[in-house]
Amino acid sequence: QVQLVESGGGLVQAGGSLILSCVANGRAFSTYAIGWFRQAPGKEREFVSVISRSSISTRYTDSVKGRFTISRDNAKNAVYLQKNSLKPEDTAVYYCGTSEYTTMNAALYDYWGQGTQVTVSS
Repeated sequence: QVQLVESGGGLVQAGGSLILSCVANGRAFSTYAIGWFRQAPGKEREFVSVISRSSISTRYTDSVKGRFTISRDNAKNAVYLQKNSLKPEDTAVYYCGTSEYTTMNAALYDYWGQGTQVTVSS
């Protein structure tokens, strides 16, 4: 079982950068793929990025390719999302989750954190 906590969100101007962290307390953390999703007000949860348990495989949604970078440090039970060149459309609550698969499908994620708010002003 895994419990996840996201942090690093905040208010930033367009063009700025943030790094989000997802930290877990479960010993089995390294056996899961970890994904980042986001949800804006009135919209459905959207896939952002995912990293495999070994960090060999990563995926990104098209809108963040070249701007966001996902990484993990299994020794620290942590996954990070480096976010550069932020745009107002990146404004959302960002969630991390665990999955058996390196997948974009939210239905295949088992555990979720509480979310961290990112607001990008223009």
